[in-house]
Amino acid sequence: MRIALASDHAAVALKAALADHVRSAGHEVLDLGTDGAASVDYPDYGFAIAEALADGRVERGIALCGSGIGIMIAANRNPACRCALVSEPLSARLARTHNDANAIAMGARLIGEEMAKACVDAFLSADFQGGRHQHRVDKLSRKD
Repeated sequence: MRIALASDHAAVALKAALADHVRSAGHEVLDLGTDGAASVDYPDYGFAIAEALADGRVERGIALCGSGIGIMIAANRNPACRCALVSEPLSARLARTHNDANAIAMGARLIGEEMAKACVDAFLSADFQGGRHQHRVDKLSRKD
């Protein structure tokens, strides 16, 4: 799979570690930044993840900021993105299997590197179950 990773300044180190982890699992990484400690605005990186999913450049996304909350909100402004805030592998797996999430968000100030890697592994290895969950996911895109 091709996976987009993006972070603000608070999560640069975690993004680098997760990019290496994703590559070592055999996936291709699209790094959407940021690459340094200079303060940047997390919405720009949430929007970038969502755009990469919407235009088909990637199949999944991993969005990171200090808490994971802001970048998740920004990513979800795009209807093509279903980004779930996760903090442990079960929430990451359920986001994928029940909600057809195509991105996850995590907070670098709230999660350790090993737990973040476990979340990524759970997310990337799970498939959407469809079935009883499909009509619920369909409602997420309804406009009425």
